[in-house]
Amino acid sequence: TARTPNAPAHAPAAALAARRRPRLASAPTPYLRLLTATQFAFNIGFYAVLPYLATHLGSGLGMAGWLVGLVLGLRTFSQQGLFVVGGALTDRYGPRPVVLAGCALRIAGFGWLAFAGSTATVIAAVLLIGFAAALFSPAVESEAAREAVRHERATGSPRAHVLALFSAAGQAGAFLGPLLGSLLLLLGGGFRAACLAGALVFVAVLAGHARLMPHRERVRGVPEAEAETAATTPTAQPGRPALRAVFANRAFLLLCLAYSGYLVAYNQLYLSLPVEVQRATGSEAALGWLFALSSLLVVAVQLPLTRFSARRIAPRTALITGLAVVAAGFAAVPLTPAGPRGLLPAATFVVLLTLG
Repeated sequence: TARTPNAPAHAPAAALAARRRPRLASAPTPYLRLLTATQFAFNIGFYAVLPYLATHLGSGLGMAGWLVGLVLGLRTFSQQGLFVVGGALTDRYGPRPVVLAGCALRIAGFGWLAFAGSTATVIAAVLLIGFAAALFSPAVESEAAREAVRHERATGSPRAHVLALFSAAGQAGAFLGPLLGSLLLLLGGGFRAACLAGALVFVAVLAGHARLMPHRERVRGVPEAEAETAATTPTAQPGRPALRAVFANRAFLLLCLAYSGYLVAYNQLYLSLPVEVQRATGSEAALGWLFALSSLLVVAVQLPLTRFSARRIAPRTALITGLAVVAAGFAAVPLTPAGPRGLLPAATFVVLLTLG
């Protein structure tokens, strides 16, 4: 049979098949569907509470503005700031126990926050909620990335498409979560009802994963899922921490630095955008619509944009262009017109931040 041009004679059959067939998405495996559904459910439970936390702390509990900012910052740090802990525990024990522990802690955190009335108890509850995500998010996301690579090798379907679907599912949950929270608030349940609803969502997630998430056998102290990677990756060190190799990888650290800047920018959706909407319109009534706009953009545009960029744009160019678009969103915020159009810069910020 004729070989694909420029393909080495020893190229694996799966790689040759991937080059021959068109790069169309094939059906995800059941495990990928579970992980995608997980991301969807996680965000429904989380965003049923988060958009209303600042208002609850300020108006409901009477906290000063600086204290509200401190509580929100501590929640963010206990989540993103401790991802390295969740990642290390996932490497050590496998994803299943870490995900289950994270779900259990998130249930406890939401239940505690629902009844927290003092500054100390609120801070403790949000730290617990954040640390729960620091456990299960690295486990679920690393599993999704690993399964996306396996899916690409088996079918030729680009891993970027699988990860885009994973992202779109998360944003669909981020769209429905605030609607659930708003519905509970309109029905008179208040912030406590939103917290308890979020906890119930994570009860369902915990039950589903306890039943469906596979056990990972260990090989020389490394989960089975990493054995294949360990055999082909120079930095993999079975049974020992690989942090030294990670910190020696300058290109990866530069990527982390860029992503840190992006996270600082993206978290302004939840930290600064409510203040801007309040300043521009006199209330936070439009905030839910802006969150919905961001999520709907990802749901509608993520997959087509991923397909387009996979064909036309190099990864480096996509990263640089995306960060430039995010920066343009911030540049639009000071251009606040008078009158009813005062919300336009905030909407432009949301659109450009999301597209970036």
